[in-house]
Amino acid sequence: MFKKLFKDTKSFTKLAVGFMVFGLVVMLANDASAITTPVAGSFAFDVYTAFDSIMNGPIGFVGGAAAVAYGGVVTAQGDYPLGIPAVLGGVVILKATAITQTLGMLV
Repeated sequence: MFKKLFKDTKSFTKLAVGFMVFGLVVMLANDASAITTPVAGSFAFDVYTAFDSIMNGPIGFVGGAAAVAYGGVVTAQGDYPLGIPAVLGGVVILKATAITQTLGMLV
């Protein structure tokens, strides 16, 4: 696929211009704000607290560790397309609160 793309200069130019436009749009987007922790009584506060307690509790830890272990075993057996996403998903589950606090959610 890439050999064909790089041989055809016209399609490569279109792709490069597309990436440049995307980068420009991302750099100019300044209306993004991170989500804040909801206060008691606000919309979906119960759902947020239930999700947060699951992700920070033993269920989230066991689920994340199991996904990482499964992904490691599957990757060691040579099935990379199945193993690598499992490892990455497990790490995301284990570090969900840190990811949420660091990146925030674009609203």
